[in-house]
Amino acid sequence: MMMTRGTSRVARLTMGGRLFSAVEGAAAESEKFPAMGVRWRSSLTLGEKEQVNNKNSEDGGNKEVVASYWGIKGEEVEKEDGTPWKWNCFRPWETYQADLTIDLKKHHVPTTFLDKLAYWTVKSLRFPTDVFFQRRYGCRAMMLETVAAVPGMVGGMLLHCKSLRRFEHSGGWIKTLLDEAENERMHLMTFMEVSQPRWYERALVFTVQGVFFNAYFLAYLASPKLAHRVVGYSEEEAIHSYTEFLKELDKGTIENVPAPAIAIDYWRLPADSTLRDVVMVVRADEAHHRDVN
Repeated sequence: MMMTRGTSRVARLTMGGRLFSAVEGAAAESEKFPAMGVRWRSSLTLGEKEQVNNKNSEDGGNKEVVASYWGIKGEEVEKEDGTPWKWNCFRPWETYQADLTIDLKKHHVPTTFLDKLAYWTVKSLRFPTDVFFQRRYGCRAMMLETVAAVPGMVGGMLLHCKSLRRFEHSGGWIKTLLDEAENERMHLMTFMEVSQPRWYERALVFTVQGVFFNAYFLAYLASPKLAHRVVGYSEEEAIHSYTEFLKELDKGTIENVPAPAIAIDYWRLPADSTLRDVVMVVRADEAHHRDVN
């Protein structure tokens, strides 16, 4: 019995030591990456990793930046021309060229009660959005993409669970919705390079995303058709917002800066592409999501 108590005490001490080391390590990481400006290691480009490694070498350190949340070094990938692939948040086989010929004016006329409920819900949410962001379209796009990436993930998750419960195939919809969520997330990763959110806008994301996630989750459980209609009408509003964004770029109100490198690789854009080209392909993506939903 004495041996059992001693062994138990040693185990507690060992676990406590590990916990302390983990907390201490997290504290050290938080000093390197302040909470309001976090960029995790898995999202760094190769160039940024080299800078970190060079800094560690100068400091006499031996630390290595690992491109994974799990501490496993990611596979090195190359482009078609043999140059190293810079991004860890997506891979070359996930890139594509957007279809700019898609109909931007298509509109699903609300006929049923659910259609009208979805339509007026989206319209009512547009007013406070217009008041808050006004004509700051770069920041508006970035902030709204934090919400736009939620429906595909929620829908894909619920269909995934339904497929498991019923022992049946999903007809390909799980992957479709998850791909939509990933595409919207890449919109966010792109606009992060163009516009930096203010502290109160970052705080707003926590509130809006928390409320919207749960509301959409319950709506999807009650009526998937209603949930998809909400997304479809939201995408129609997104097309309108990006069209206004383009007008401001054409008028010179917003500077037409060079396209972020992440956008050039993700949409396979020419090397001399500009912000206007990025907004064009993002708008085409939103039109595609509108049709799917």
